[in-house]
Amino acid sequence: MPEAPEADLAGFVRAHDPDRFLCTLFAPAAARPALFALTAFNHELARAREAASNPIAAQIRLQWWRDAVEEAAAGRPARRHEVATPLATAIGAGLLDPAALLAMIEAREAETEEDGLETEQDFVAWLRGTSGGWSAAAGRALGADPEAAEVLRALGAAYGLAGVLRSVPAHAARGRCLLPRDRLAATGLSAESVVATPHAPTVGALAAEMAAEGLEALRGARRDIPRGAVAAALPAVLAARDLMRLAAGREVPAPRGIGDRLAVTLAGLRGRV
Repeated sequence: MPEAPEADLAGFVRAHDPDRFLCTLFAPAAARPALFALTAFNHELARAREAASNPIAAQIRLQWWRDAVEEAAAGRPARRHEVATPLATAIGAGLLDPAALLAMIEAREAETEEDGLETEQDFVAWLRGTSGGWSAAAGRALGADPEAAEVLRALGAAYGLAGVLRSVPAHAARGRCLLPRDRLAATGLSAESVVATPHAPTVGALAAEMAAEGLEALRGARRDIPRGAVAAALPAVLAARDLMRLAAGREVPAPRGIGDRLAVTLAGLRGRV
């Protein structure tokens, strides 16, 4: 594919990940292209399983991205792709850490397993590596030190949890369930039953319970994030609002309403979440 200019990449992110697009607007202008590339990369990883007809095809897609990152890290010419090209530019400029990107790919491997995420420990690790991986990598791109990046990882994982819980019906429509099997079994559920009846009261009760737990963890999380890296923390603002809705058995509005956008804007202007 031809190389996309910065405006096109921003448009790509706005279309496919409007939440993180809004958050990125509160990053310094010079850092935004790298964050847009990171977000577009994350989107491509997230859709690897959705766009593939089987787990092996998904693994091939992930390997393509692994090769693209490793080639960019080695200084080889960027692949001509609307996302891989700007991603390589950000890697070459030292704004994105190849190791962090490879870790995000590795975390997505769990989605290609036929049996899904077996335990809650696996589920948490997956959240920290995927959505949390975006927040940690974005924070490092914005100058956060390793300790602050790990705080951001926890905040990002909370956003990932909210995303999984609000998307249970959408995932079920594609024949998928990303909730951990041990947690499902403890409630008398299975991945197959969730796919068959995603709106069942027992599924809603489990989602509300997990949302309440996630909200409690998020409220207790450290928030000492450098002001310059606040864009990487802003998804936590949406996570808190979404988890509160889900814990109360309410749906998350789609698209986002003015209240959600205003909450992110105010936190971004204050420079803290």
